[in-house]
Amino acid sequence: MAALEFFFFFLVLLFSAGTQGILGFTNPDDDRALQSLKDQWKNTPPSWEKSDPCGTPWDGITCNNSRVTAMGLSTMGLHGRLEADIGELTELRSLDLSFNPGLTGSLTPNLGNLEKLNILILAGCGFTGQIPDELGNLSELTFLALNSNNLTGPIPPSLGKLSNLYWLDLANNKLSGSFPISTSTSPGLDQLLKAKHFHFNKNQLSGSIPRNLFRSGMELIHVLFDGNKLSGAIPDTLGLVQTLEVLRLDRNSLSGPVPSNLNKLTNVNELNLAYNQLTGTVPNLTGMDHLSYVDLSNNSFEASEAPAWFSTLTTLTTLILEQGSLYGTVPQKVFSFPNIEQVKLKDNSFNDTFSMGDSIGGSLQLVDLQNNQISSVTLSSGYTNSLVLVGNPVCNTSLSNTVYCQNPDENPKTYATNLANCGNKFCSPDEKLNPQSCECAYAYEGTLYFRGPSFRELSDSNIFHSLESSLWNKLNLTPGSVFLENPFFNINDYLQIQLALFPPTGKYFNRSEVARIGFAMSNQTYKPPPEFGPYYFIASPYHFRGTTVQGGLYTSGGGGGGSCN
Repeated sequence: MAALEFFFFFLVLLFSAGTQGILGFTNPDDDRALQSLKDQWKNTPPSWEKSDPCGTPWDGITCNNSRVTAMGLSTMGLHGRLEADIGELTELRSLDLSFNPGLTGSLTPNLGNLEKLNILILAGCGFTGQIPDELGNLSELTFLALNSNNLTGPIPPSLGKLSNLYWLDLANNKLSGSFPISTSTSPGLDQLLKAKHFHFNKNQLSGSIPRNLFRSGMELIHVLFDGNKLSGAIPDTLGLVQTLEVLRLDRNSLSGPVPSNLNKLTNVNELNLAYNQLTGTVPNLTGMDHLSYVDLSNNSFEASEAPAWFSTLTTLTTLILEQGSLYGTVPQKVFSFPNIEQVKLKDNSFNDTFSMGDSIGGSLQLVDLQNNQISSVTLSSGYTNSLVLVGNPVCNTSLSNTVYCQNPDENPKTYATNLANCGNKFCSPDEKLNPQSCECAYAYEGTLYFRGPSFRELSDSNIFHSLESSLWNKLNLTPGSVFLENPFFNINDYLQIQLALFPPTGKYFNRSEVARIGFAMSNQTYKPPPEFGPYYFIASPYHFRGTTVQGGLYTSGGGGGGSCN
């Protein structure tokens, strides 16, 4: 009897296994949606040729109880469009397609069907058209990154319904129009009380910044509106957002005086109001005792002597006020601050005798006073770094033949990770030399853009050593397997650095490792040292094992073949 019971039990198991093999582990609706996406996309991972996305499984697909709950395909070289089928994956919690520039076309409104979605990352792709209103249906969304595409049109007011959102990045697109504010009949961005990040920089947004956009009780730490076409006054309601740490309004057409309550933002460490049309007196920043970087250049402030805070904000690393109307004596006190690295005051009207005093901060690297009216200088033996006085009367007399009256080097030596231990070894054009092993490998490469670092001096290699170690530690890579090169401040005043990460063994990362690293960078799981501030990353196409390069495009033998940008 026992043997018979065992036989029937074995038959049940066999039948179940056979049924499972026929039906597969994946929910039929999810399977249909994924198969359709696979047919539309080129360069999908080779594992997508297998029959069962959850049971096999497919690279980049995470399942729970036969339902697809996450899709992570960062830096896979996908090529195609994001069609309506994506909306059938109704159990998705996370969707990351970042750094696939071959994904183009408009964003389907069916994304709004993914009502359980927490994370939506489409950064660094090639999407065009407008942001769908239907994204406002994603009530569970906490992280939305659509930056670095070619999106156009207005910011949808419906995004104001995303009450759980803490990260909103729409930067580096071609968005136009004004900031949507809530009314009795329409939502607006002012309702995003849990948001910590408003990244709208480098678009074509216009009109004024509404007073109602900001209110007390908001939790914003980064407000990045730089590089738009904004006009009108800076709203005084900004002074109510006490959590702010980085405020960038530069490179717009803002006008009028700076609100007097701006100095209530005592947690701000970067303030950039440069390249606007601001008027009135130079703003009073007294009391902003965490401020490390300030740039007020290229505005139309009233002529005045240097404000008192030039001598009191001892936390400053960088003071920039160029193309201004300051006159009188440059305050000596600023040069004694313990962390001061750069003082850039060119194209003002400072006159009289210039002296840095006898107590000079040990971090000071650059003092740029080009094109002022300084007629005499008292040099200090305690300072041997760069002092630029070109264009001052003193360069026509006593200092005419000195280094101080020569144009500064426009191409200073920049940092690169040390490869001295690797001798003269060279790699093929597609490979790079791993500084840890001194072996050639296919690195995961890309560009880091730091939008608000608290420093501007790039001669301190320790800064970059700390970035290297944070990358290999937080991304779980082999110590020493990070290469940085060519850091510089670009035209948008972002610190731009080329990055290469190396596999722990062998020449290649596998696809899951590439997707993991891409997600860590796009989802901001990776946090750099705090002095680097907010950042974004754009990955280069990865040369997977088994791919070939044809005309500069990576082509895979599996997953639909094709090529990617």
